Amino acid sequence: NSRGTASLLKDSISFTGVSASGLFEGHDLLRRGFTSVKNELLPSHPLELTEKNFQLNQDKTNFATLRNIQGIHAPLKLQMEFRAVKQVQRLPFLHSSNIAMDILRGNDECIGFEDILNDPSQSEVMGEPHMMMEHKLGLL
Repeated sequence: NSRGTASLLKDSISFTGVSASGLFEGHDLLRRGFTSVKNELLPSHPLELTEKNFQLNQDKTNFATLRNIQGIHAPLKLQMEFRAVKQVQRLPFLHSSNIAMDILRGNDECIGFEDILNDPSQSEVMGEPHMMMEHKLGLL
């Protein structure tokens, strides 16, 4: 056996919990904010889960309707276009409007909450570019 015992042991144990800083790394407040056990367990309002999954549910409904009207090729083509649009991104420290995704979903002519007040997770403050790129590439 050319692989040896060490490689067999390495293949059988997953190391997903270990980061670059080690197993005992603390919570990163700069990236994840303050932790709240209550917010992680229960939604704060009964409609919160529905609102979080609104776009996913709307896409599923649109795909089902499109399949019933035009056949299986139409939702498959649209899903491939969604995947292609999601792969094209700006650098992680630059804000992206995702206009191509809005056009595919038909939201380009609609004015919504995020157009006026923006998503709170998308702050206007640009982060440290080098740190954000290292995090995206898995170097941090």
